[in-house]
Amino acid sequence: MRKTLGSGLAALTMILSSCEKSEMGVSKTQTDAPQTVPAQIPPQEEIGLESALSRTAATTSTTSYTTYLIRKGNNFSDQTGFRSVTVNGTMSFMARFDQSAIYTTIDPVNQFDINKLWGFSEGLSNSFNSARVGWAYNNGALRLYGYVYARGVRHSREITTVSIGTDINCSIRLNGSSYVFTVNGVSVSLPRGTTTTRASGLQQYPYFGGDERAPQDIRIQVRPI
Repeated sequence: MRKTLGSGLAALTMILSSCEKSEMGVSKTQTDAPQTVPAQIPPQEEIGLESALSRTAATTSTTSYTTYLIRKGNNFSDQTGFRSVTVNGTMSFMARFDQSAIYTTIDPVNQFDINKLWGFSEGLSNSFNSARVGWAYNNGALRLYGYVYARGVRHSREITTVSIGTDINCSIRLNGSSYVFTVNGVSVSLPRGTTTTRASGLQQYPYFGGDERAPQDIRIQVRPI
């Protein structure tokens, strides 16, 4: 039994660590056009992943927000968990940022890295097929992005700027071979690696990075709708 549990934990660790650090070494130039980057083999995710895996993500009420805290020096939020999710056409949610979303990276180039807000993988690997709304604070504004992997190739596109302290209406819709991201009524489309009408995989939680860890405590509120 101990051997089985140990093997299972190792497998979960490899799954959740498969995406985020694949961004290292990629040009940080941000444009309005989709960015397409071949996937790289990521290194081991940061120490502390096992403790993140050991937590069960809190159940989010449909009438109130859950606050996700990314502590200074970390990438994962305090409620990152391992939870399966099925998307029947569209994943919709509300989000809210506070002043902690205003940050400055150590390396100015990394200011244009895209952090992750919310989304899902299709299958177990979020660096093969997945869709997430991303976020970053740069050029004096908080910006939300569409951020996907389609058969191992990463694509991203800015959706719109949003105001701190306001309710932000977000959705990710399956549309055949594409994902449609909508934030406060503004939509962009990005490639998808499959064409099914339903997506089954893992819930993707708030994450900071990019190449750097959170420079301060960052609080993000999310409410599925």
